[in-house]
Amino acid sequence: MSLLNFRRDGPPDLAAHSPEREVTRLYEAHALDLVRLALVMVGDRPTAEDVVQDSFLGLYRRWGRLKDTDKALTYLRSSVLNNCRTVLRRRGRRPHGVQEDPPVASAESRVLDRERGREVLDALRRLPHRQRETLVLRFVLDLSEEETARIMRVSRGAVRSNTSRGRTALERMLGETP
Repeated sequence: MSLLNFRRDGPPDLAAHSPEREVTRLYEAHALDLVRLALVMVGDRPTAEDVVQDSFLGLYRRWGRLKDTDKALTYLRSSVLNNCRTVLRRRGRRPHGVQEDPPVASAESRVLDRERGREVLDALRRLPHRQRETLVLRFVLDLSEEETARIMRVSRGAVRSNTSRGRTALERMLGETP
């Protein structure tokens, strides 16, 4: 009996779970959603892309120190939000308007959708940071209360409260009945 047991197909592939491979896999699967999140928060695509790249770089650098690599996406979302806060703090003013328009079916609907979208984004940007972050995570990224709480590092009750207050404030700003 041998003390060393090798598999017939060779030693295990140690590179299969390397930081490079894992971060690349996460990037391919989630970068676009994270850029969308950052875009809503900071208001311009180049800054949003920079924020996301910085977050992925931070994840790569800290990969070996993660306690649970299954929570890397939660770490990334938190990092994107923190980096957005830093950008907004440095700007010292409200974010710019969004530069890209979503695709629409006709010229008329495009104009109407663009105007309504700008109204919503402007109203969203006037909300306090925590309410805005909560609404973006819950309704743009479609995350659960629990996931949102984990990312924001707050209780589920705080998520519910921020969601309720944020929706009420948005409805008021947009002239809808609360």
